[in-house]
Amino acid sequence: MTMPSLAIVVARAANGVIGREGDLPWRLKSDLALFKANTLGKPIIMGRKTWDSLPRKPLPGRMNVVLSRDQSFEPEGAIACETWSEAVQIAKEQAADDSLDEVCVIGGRALFELALPKARRLYLTEVAAEVEGDVRFPSFDESAWTEVRREAHVAGPGDDHAFVFRVLERR
Repeated sequence: MTMPSLAIVVARAANGVIGREGDLPWRLKSDLALFKANTLGKPIIMGRKTWDSLPRKPLPGRMNVVLSRDQSFEPEGAIACETWSEAVQIAKEQAADDSLDEVCVIGGRALFELALPKARRLYLTEVAAEVEGDVRFPSFDESAWTEVRREAHVAGPGDDHAFVFRVLERR
């Protein structure tokens, strides 16, 4: 088996916003179901602020790897790493041991910036709204990617907005 690849899982508003004051700036219950379906069983890598924003820690059914510069940080039920390369190595080794083809990077912005040049797949939820926020997804050249899946979702119960779920793969 080849070494597992990196995938990014992100929801962004039409204006690029992905976060506000340490949380998501919307409620999208339907998208949370997609997030779970696409990450369950796979190792996930996140930054300390993303970890802190989780309502339930660790995310169940997934190896949680948390990147933090704080050497004393000990996230209960997760693996703490000080460097990006260490986090990726640990997550990819676990994925390979479990015969999985990818590791998911789930945020925040700094980790997305590190993952974008190396990611093979992008699970992108495009929220049909422009929202206020203090964190934006990094810009990237979409022409370097091929859309392999697209699903439009109307705002259902528990959803603040309609959204489009897309899967992009690097060309």
